[in-house]
Amino acid sequence: QVQLVESGGGLVQAGGSLRLSCAASGRTLSNYVMGWFRQAPGKEREFVAHITWRGGILYADSVKGRFTISRDNAKNMVYLQMNSLKPEDTAVYYCAARPTGLLDWNYWGQGTQVTASS
Repeated sequence: QVQLVESGGGLVQAGGSLRLSCAASGRTLSNYVMGWFRQAPGKEREFVAHITWRGGILYADSVKGRFTISRDNAKNMVYLQMNSLKPEDTAVYYCAARPTGLLDWNYWGQGTQVTASS
């Protein structure tokens, strides 16, 4: 089992920055893909970014150039640096994990609220 706990959410003005952190426990993150998803009120959960064990990265088009995902394998941590935040980035952000080679995201955190005010 993998337990994931997000932190770092909050309220920021549009154009501002926030850094989300995800702490993993239960087992090492080796061979796990780590991802960030978000869900805005009344909308479905959507993919934001993921990073593989070896550092391969994929971003949603909506955040490309503004968000940066990173991981510290030694500390079992994953981060999401969010710059130039827009009101449409407002959502609950979730950290997730899946074994490399599989498609289902098996493990999820409880989420952290990010609000970018206009």
